[in-house]
Amino acid sequence: MSAEATNPASPAPATPGAHRRKSRPRIDLRRLGRAALLGPATRDRLPDAIGHVAEAHRAHHPDADLEPLRRAYLLAESSHRGQMRKSGEPYITHPLAVTLILAELGAETTTLTASLLHDTVEDTDVTLDQVGQEFGEEVRYLVDGVTKLEKVDYGAAAEPETFRKMLVATGNDVRVMSIKLADRLHNMRTLGVMRPEKQVRIAKVTRDVLIPLAERLGVQALKTELEDLVFAILHPEEYEHTRELILENAAHGDDPLAHMTEQVRTVLREADIQAEVLIRPRHFVSVHRISRKRGRLRGADFGRLLVLVNEDADCYGVLGELHTCMTPVVSEFKDFIAVPKFNLYQSLHTAIAREDGEIAEVLIRTHQMHKVAEAGVIALGNPYAPASDDPSDGERADPTRPGWLSRLLTWQEAAPDTDTFWSTLREDLAQDREITVFRPDGAALGLPEGASCVDAAYAQYGEDAHACIGARVNGRLATLGTVLRDGDTVQLLMGQDPASEPSREWLDHARTPAARIAIQRRLAAHPAPADPSGDASAPGAARHDTEAAPDGAAARTAASETAARPPAPPGRPTTDAPGARAASAVVDLPGASVRLAGCCTPVPPDEVTGFAVRGGAVTVHRVECAGVARMKSAGRAEIGVRWGDTTDCRVTLVVESFGRPHLLADLTEAIAVEGVAIVSATVEPPSQQRVRHTYTLQLPDAAHLPALMRAMRNVPGVYDVSRAQHAAAAAR
Repeated sequence: MSAEATNPASPAPATPGAHRRKSRPRIDLRRLGRAALLGPATRDRLPDAIGHVAEAHRAHHPDADLEPLRRAYLLAESSHRGQMRKSGEPYITHPLAVTLILAELGAETTTLTASLLHDTVEDTDVTLDQVGQEFGEEVRYLVDGVTKLEKVDYGAAAEPETFRKMLVATGNDVRVMSIKLADRLHNMRTLGVMRPEKQVRIAKVTRDVLIPLAERLGVQALKTELEDLVFAILHPEEYEHTRELILENAAHGDDPLAHMTEQVRTVLREADIQAEVLIRPRHFVSVHRISRKRGRLRGADFGRLLVLVNEDADCYGVLGELHTCMTPVVSEFKDFIAVPKFNLYQSLHTAIAREDGEIAEVLIRTHQMHKVAEAGVIALGNPYAPASDDPSDGERADPTRPGWLSRLLTWQEAAPDTDTFWSTLREDLAQDREITVFRPDGAALGLPEGASCVDAAYAQYGEDAHACIGARVNGRLATLGTVLRDGDTVQLLMGQDPASEPSREWLDHARTPAARIAIQRRLAAHPAPADPSGDASAPGAARHDTEAAPDGAAARTAASETAARPPAPPGRPTTDAPGARAASAVVDLPGASVRLAGCCTPVPPDEVTGFAVRGGAVTVHRVECAGVARMKSAGRAEIGVRWGDTTDCRVTLVVESFGRPHLLADLTEAIAVEGVAIVSATVEPPSQQRVRHTYTLQLPDAAHLPALMRAMRNVPGVYDVSRAQHAAAAAR
């Protein structure tokens, strides 16, 4: 409802929004109000009052049928006749102004028709059924959606279930929220006669809910102007200071951005790249943010260069020429064309420097990208049109669904209760920056800044992420609580145990609604038994703990009893572990006994070398063993070693894994299936969900070792199996 809005005493001398495409002068709403009452309304021509709407609409849609707009205006004007705004203007001026905002952004005819009628059902005797009979079900649906949104209290006392239903309606047709945002923009433009306390209340609601929604729908033209209007009301002193900075900079004769614009035009003209190069002034809030970040502002800080081209490939051509012919600031480069932002935004971002140190940010995009960057979902026309020309095809192609709105529809259905939905939504709206991370296959995941591997897991796998046991970030092992950075590559490690459940500690690391709601639902459905010890496990470790790993020291498991330790037969070489049998090694030192070093546990066909030790024995090492380098540096002489005919051997393997139920049972089963005996096994206490196991194994054939290690790596939860590399790792 917008009857409370009235004449502007609102900001705008140095008009925010002047950076956008050349626009028509601000419409005189009083003149439009008189025309609404007195203008011609014959069937053969449009009423004078909507001439500006028709002109703006035809600029984007030259072949549009204007007849629905004419009929919608006539119904709206006759229905609202006699109603006045608080400023004294005829009420019809409000739906006209809202519709003009949408028309200038490129909204299609159905949206404009619904916009003209958006207050009729709530404020007049017109019914939804009448709207449907006269204009069709699509317009009826949009008017109904906006009418319901008008009834929502967005403040702290908002009824969560009502707001939930409204957002779901918005999610089912984004044009509902488009009309609501234009409605709020016009009300904010004309907020001046409201009581100051009411201005503040409306501005706070706009800041907390509607501006974030505009950001997520990609409607930057509305979002930036709303930000400036809210800024002027909530922070008048800072607004006035920023305004003075802008006016002071405009008064300077030498504009570095103008000079750099000419340089860029020259570079692109010589490269034979057709491009339009414009200066895009920053809006008030943007200048304020830059001022707080950098302190004293320089001329180039008050705007950015915008380069518009025809094709995607031309964007990269422009980038190459600028980076070749001018001085680029490489750290400022971002590619939102290859990886669009969650709100459909696409551009290349870079920066170039002048000799005097002035740095200008540059945005490079196609004309179509610019249209979408400004108008977001509004620029998509009717995103719900049939995907094919076949009218029997009921599928709708909705390009907004891959983004935030699609995720909203998904997680709102999973929210266990309305309070959870509301609190989670408010947290999500407070996240105003997004990062992009990549899966190993190159696919991108959009996540809010501060998101963790937990969020990535639920973004990729949905509720199947309950079985996630860890991750690799940029190739390195990471816990699920690891915070991700823009551009990271994330490989999620999934267990296969259907009983796997998330840990309550995951909630401490979840930033996305999808993750938080999925975890809360699962925990509520499967409450954990009380822990008598009161000890909380590390993130991701709850109900994933290894069965045999008590606190204090390495725990020898029952697996150590699965194989006997037969004494070594006379004359056979041994390892450093007492009583170990090993593969036969022959050394070039007659009469010497042979020991296989426990630090590297060599087995055939490893390349080996030997060193004489006390007692007339020769210790055999793998040539890459660190002990070999130490003994060589100490001047110890090497002794030649070769493998004999015996193929059986003993080896020590170190297993790195994430903790989970039944892990030891699965590992010992995998070893047994390979026909290998376990001599001993130790498990160190879990640390941050990671578990380290050491196994000494007796193999009937050394050549089978690679297959054994592969089988152990294939056990869910195991991320590495390696040969022991130091004596401490050898079986004791």
